[in-house]
Order: sequence, then C-alpha cells, then structure tokens
Amino acid sequence: MDKAKLLNAIIETAIDGIITIDSRGIIESINPSALKLFGYEEHEVKGKNISVLMPEPDRSAHDSYINRYQQTGEKRIIGIGREVLGLRKDKTTFPFRLAVSEVEYQDRKIFTGFVHDLTKEKQAEENLKRYTEELEEKVKDRTQNLEQLILELEKARDEASHSLEKEKELNQLKTRFVSMASHEFRTPLSSVQLSASLIEKYLQKIDQTNILKHTGKIKNSVGHLTGILNDFLSLEKLEAGKTEMQFQVFDLVKFSEDIIEEMQLIAKQNQHIVYQHTGATSQVFLDPALLKNAAINLVSNAIKYSGENTFIEFNTEVNETEVCITVKDNGIGIPVEEQKNLFEPFFRAHNTGNIPGTGLGLNIVKRYIGMMGGIVLCQSAQYKGTTISLIFKKYEHSKDNSIIN
Repeated sequence: MDKAKLLNAIIETAIDGIITIDSRGIIESINPSALKLFGYEEHEVKGKNISVLMPEPDRSAHDSYINRYQQTGEKRIIGIGREVLGLRKDKTTFPFRLAVSEVEYQDRKIFTGFVHDLTKEKQAEENLKRYTEELEEKVKDRTQNLEQLILELEKARDEASHSLEKEKELNQLKTRFVSMASHEFRTPLSSVQLSASLIEKYLQKIDQTNILKHTGKIKNSVGHLTGILNDFLSLEKLEAGKTEMQFQVFDLVKFSEDIIEEMQLIAKQNQHIVYQHTGATSQVFLDPALLKNAAINLVSNAIKYSGENTFIEFNTEVNETEVCITVKDNGIGIPVEEQKNLFEPFFRAHNTGNIPGTGLGLNIVKRYIGMMGGIVLCQSAQYKGTTISLIFKKYEHSKDNSIIN
C-alpha cells in the first residue's frame, strides 16, 4: 500500500483534530475532525492564518509566538502539550489539549497541531466540582444539624440532670420537713394539751395565778405554731413564684418603731430592743410587707437566741446610695464552720439545742431581700452574738412609684 495514501487515510479518519501550518502560521491542511470541532468547511479556513481559530488574547499574539521561536529557538509550545481555548465559527469557545510538533519537509518547516477536545472532560470536571460542592454543603448542613442535635441532647441531658437534682433536693426538703414538723408541732401541742388540762384543774380551785400562767403558755404555743405555719406558707409561695412585690415610699423610722413596739411584747424578761436611726432622711422605696416579714424574723431570732436581761440593737441608716437595716444581739451566736449553711432551708446550727425553730426563717429572709435587689450580710461568733445586716441600693422613684435607676 502507498505510504502517502495510508498516512492520508489515518489523518482523515483520526478522532482528534490534526492541523498543519507553515512557518508564517498559514493553514495548509485540516482534517475532518478538526473541521467538525471548529464548525468550518475546509475552504473557509485553508490558506488562512491559524489565529482565526483562536480567541483573544492568543489570536493577536500568535504570530509573535512563531517569530520568537524562529529567532530564539525557545520552545514554549512545540513538543509540550498544554490546554488552550479554541474559537468556533459561531464565536463560541471550547477547551482542548494542543500538542505541536515541528517537521522539516522539502527544505521548509511545517508545524503540526494535534487537537484533543476536552469539552466532555471539562464538563465532567465541572459536574464533579458541582457535585463535590453540593456534597460539601450537604455535609456542612448535616454537620450543623448533628451539632444542633448534640446541643439539644446536651440541653435535654442538663435539664434532666437539673430536674433530677431538684427532685433530690425536694425529697431532702420533704424528709427535713417531716422530721422537723414531727418535732416542732408535737412540743407546742403537748404544751397546749397539758395547760388546758391544768386550767380545768385550777378552775375548780379558782387559782387565778396558775390559770393566767397556763393561758400564757397556750398563747405562746399557738404563736409558735402560727409562726411555723407562716414560714411554710411563705416558703410555698416563694417556691411557686406567687410572691409579688409592691414597692412604695414609706417612712423607715415609723416602720421600725412599729416593729419594735410589736416585738417588745414577746421579748423575754428584761430584754430590751434599742432603736437608732442614722441619716438626714428616713424615706425609702421598698416593699414594706416583705421587709416587715424579714425584720420580724431577724428580731424574733435575736429574742429567741439571747438570754434574759440583754439588749437587742435595731439600727437603720439611709445615706446617699444605700439603705441599711441591722439587727444585733449578744446571744449564743453561730459556729463559724456552720455559717456557710446558714441560709439553707431547714438548716439549724448544732448549738440551738432545744430552742424551737423551723430553720426556714433566714432562707426566707434572704430570698425576700434578694427579690428587692438587696443583700444579707452576717457576722457571728459562738457565745459572742450575731449581727445581720440588710443592705439595699437606694432607689429613686417616680410619681407612680415606679423605680428610676
């Protein structure tokens, strides 16, 4: 078979485009695959500069590429494959891989370009890139969903743990309540029962002195039971969130004098409550009901844990920035190692002995004072007495009794 015919057959049937140009860049031959890729008929491109098949900027610079090679011999394309863009007849572009070889034929140089269309490969790459981005986005979304789920699970776990802890605390409170109530209620009720029986006996003899003595014991026992029930009621309202505040302007001196007059009636023999106020004004803006409950609680403790023939100091102070109420006694005091538990519900120091009490008072006081934005400070030492201070920021108020910071 004629080699020339064989070579021509191979070129004509090649899958890739094959283009030959001379040293000036003029197209000498172009096979059917190349014509199909660029969308031309052979007569439309044969004899024209190869740059017609190139988009800018290669189109304008192509002749300079050939000249540079002919002058310097530096091969930038020849023998080296690279990806370029081709320009179709319809002005659209497509990617292809170009390999250029140089052939010397009949004393002249001919350059042959082999064109391999990369459209499908680039489309596949683009699809793969898009799929990868979509996959990354899905992974990102799933990761975010997973992180959110983990956060929700952690939150649920924390809530469950908190609920379990609250349940344990509630059970402990119930246990303390049952233990305390069985003791605290039994003692005054037994006293009431005994005193009532003795009164019946003394009525037969018309023994006025002993009758008054035991009616006094009944009153004290009933008062003690009332105090216990009031503490339980206050605690229940606090736990249920039903305690409401009613801030209003009132005279702290008049408020304190009324409390001292009331508490002096239940003081022990020769116990005296001494009151002193410091400050140019006595007007304050607080909740008088909650403050009265707290103050009575503190004074009651001072009376209960102090002996006869003692003084209890009740001091108030109003300065430019604070309102302070202090109750000081010279009673049994609180052991230092137990003061950290002082405000826990049902807590009672070990040195209280048989002195009645629920262990709720100071817990209620602290919560009431906290609701009004105040703090409770305690200084105490065993056998040296206790000083408890209620300190509030001095609030300004408007005509409608709302707070102005």
